[in-house]
Amino acid sequence: MSYQNWDKINISKAILDHAFLEGTSFKEAILDNVSFFRACLNFTNFTNASVNQINFGEYGYLKGHSNSIRSVQFSPDGNRIVSGADDRTIRLWDTSSGKQIQCLEGHSSYVTSVQFSPDGNRIVSGSEDKTIRLWDVSSGKQIQCLDGHSSGVNSVQFSPDGSRIVSGSFDKTIRLWDASSGKQIQCLEGHSRGVNCVQFSLDGSRIVSGSWDNTIRLWDALSGKQIQSLEGHSEHVTSVQFSPDGNIIVSGSYDKTIRMWNVSSGKQIQCLEGHSDCVKSVQFSPDGNRIVSGSADETIGLWDVSSGKQIQSLKGHLRGVDCVQFSPDGCRI
Repeated sequence: MSYQNWDKINISKAILDHAFLEGTSFKEAILDNVSFFRACLNFTNFTNASVNQINFGEYGYLKGHSNSIRSVQFSPDGNRIVSGADDRTIRLWDTSSGKQIQCLEGHSSYVTSVQFSPDGNRIVSGSEDKTIRLWDVSSGKQIQCLDGHSSGVNSVQFSPDGSRIVSGSFDKTIRLWDASSGKQIQCLEGHSRGVNCVQFSLDGSRIVSGSWDNTIRLWDALSGKQIQSLEGHSEHVTSVQFSPDGNIIVSGSYDKTIRMWNVSSGKQIQCLEGHSDCVKSVQFSPDGNRIVSGSADETIGLWDVSSGKQIQSLKGHLRGVDCVQFSPDGCRI
């Protein structure tokens, strides 16, 4: 049923649970009391529709952490979610049932960042206890503890081939690690304040970082040399990510804006405004056509990359949204 023209239709009280309605237009339709529970509604148009008591039905709540959640990520196959929180734990969840699979314990302070390896067999975590830890997904056991940062670790990520790990810390440095041996390969210096976020490009040749110094920096992942410094945000940068084709960087900041940058020129392409408080997390959809954002204003924003316009504002959280991510198929957030 995707990309249908259902403008001005009257389907009040209809049950469209689990329907695939991507791109469908409900402009000026009467949708009172309609249930869209777990429906795929990417690019669905509800302009001027009557939506009294409509039920969009979130995919469910995963409950278990006893403190704020800092980081979440889908597994490569989309069947699991990993989360890291201020309760010092890492938890694995089944996406179908919403049930907790495992609770990984070992960090002595807040867990700030978690990520699956590309093959889904390992998890890397960063913490304010200054360490990076590697975990086996099947057993839940810790494989390694990587020491080197002199302050809390804010962000960690595997390289696309799973052979390296990049980390960013309050100690102002970015460090590269061998994922097998746990040894530090390089230390990248240049930021004048703590590093909030780091990410590899999809080919693994570059690293992008965002910092409390309000800048975004681009690095050569092999030589460790800085390629560019992107300036435009007026407050510290909370989140950065390469587009799937590697040509654009998206960033979020405490200045309440989302910005897109041309990787080759380093120039700002667009500034997306709409959040009423700081933007905590941004990510491209797998096809690169959309951006999802999480904000301290308690909303999740969905944006069109080409136009820079906001498509939807998703409400439901009772506090600020610290982390957002698309599922591998792009149908869930």
